[in-house]
Amino acid sequence: MSPTTTRRVPFGLALAATGIPMFMATLDNLVMTNALPVIHAELGASVEELQWFVNAYTLAFASLILFAVALGDRLGRRTVFVAGVVVFTIASVLAALSTDPTQLIAARAVQGLGGAAIMPLSLSLLAGSVEPRRRPLAIGIWGGIAGLGVAAGPLIGGAVVEGWNWQAIFWINVPVGILAIPLVLLVLANTRGARLRLDVPGVLLAGLGVLGLVFGIVRGNEAGWDSLEVLGALAAGAALLVAFVVREARTPAPLLPLRLFRDRSFSVANVVGFGFSFGMFGAVFILIQFLQVVQGASPLEAAVQTTPWTMAPMVVAPLAGFIAPRVGTRALIVAGLVLQALGLAWLALVMDADTAYATMLPAFIAAGIGMGLVFAPSSTAVLANIAEADTAKASGTNSTLREIGVALGIAVMTAVFTGAGGELTPTGYVEAAIPAIAVGAAVLLGSAVVALFLPSGRAARTTAEAAPKRELVDA
Repeated sequence: MSPTTTRRVPFGLALAATGIPMFMATLDNLVMTNALPVIHAELGASVEELQWFVNAYTLAFASLILFAVALGDRLGRRTVFVAGVVVFTIASVLAALSTDPTQLIAARAVQGLGGAAIMPLSLSLLAGSVEPRRRPLAIGIWGGIAGLGVAAGPLIGGAVVEGWNWQAIFWINVPVGILAIPLVLLVLANTRGARLRLDVPGVLLAGLGVLGLVFGIVRGNEAGWDSLEVLGALAAGAALLVAFVVREARTPAPLLPLRLFRDRSFSVANVVGFGFSFGMFGAVFILIQFLQVVQGASPLEAAVQTTPWTMAPMVVAPLAGFIAPRVGTRALIVAGLVLQALGLAWLALVMDADTAYATMLPAFIAAGIGMGLVFAPSSTAVLANIAEADTAKASGTNSTLREIGVALGIAVMTAVFTGAGGELTPTGYVEAAIPAIAVGAAVLLGSAVVALFLPSGRAARTTAEAAPKRELVDA
């Protein structure tokens, strides 16, 4: 069998071999959110360290998504995929065994490295393993599993923390990883793609640049915004990102082809995706802790209370994907962002230690519906005019920018929180959380304004013209 030969395998086995590790990786995006107050109490973690528990994973994940795809093309997608599962599983053990915040942050970063290899390559391996006629169904189920992993993260994390302890949210990954590795090796073929030069300098410039910006923002209140530490980190981060752009414009095999941004739909959709992640997930970080620290909810209770928010996209997103060709992606994305902005603005207005859950519920529902309206149409807008050969990098670019948006959103909103004198206590939280949530609402509203510059996105091509891209768009 040649390196690029595909091997058709039973539909269910292909989904299990690719979907189980991918669910594990996506689950860990938000599985820690409801455990943060508990970890704060048990490990004595500061607000700054709580951010890094999430951002260490997110930044490592975002920095290596595109690189993992290129590495899989050269070394074999199954080889890199299995390596990702092994790294993720070992890192989960290290996270569970952590006895101080620094150890946990380092383990989370290593988890992100493994997740970056798992997430994008699972789709490539699945698409090459099933019959072409069943491929759209397989990719649709794959997308549903990925969405369920992100949405269920807070709920599963809350239940595990309350039923066992915070370490258990990492221990549950270990048997999954151990069982997944032989399944992947037995079921999936080790396919390869174009053996292009690996843009290692591009990876380092982009990863260290974003890290510098996030580090500077996180340290701003503690070290002082005019300190050498903060100004140096921000300046170095900005300089490295400029150097990254310059390199990508000149190298023959760029990690990120800048020519893709000549397309208005691609460019605007990526700006919107960044703003969406920045505003929404930064707010989730603040609000989950409000429910526990201020209102006294248990981890599981907080997870259940936010279920209308986190799980609504599972219902709304498929419906949005169905009606998008009729009303246009722009209308849905704008409406979704406005709903999210209104939901956060409502929460900022009513937030108080004694606010009833029924008062917050409409905001949670609005934000959840808004998220669902953005997910599928924004993926469609990203790939609307992209050539088939560029869909992998275009989709990877969008995923990368969204993950960076998560990291920067958490960093900025926590900086607003701590700058306003916020503390992780029932009496020192609310007054500082309100301006942080308001920042998230403002960013989402600004993203809605940017989304007005998207093409309408109504179906204009024939089915035959649209078919080559539909599988990746659905995913």
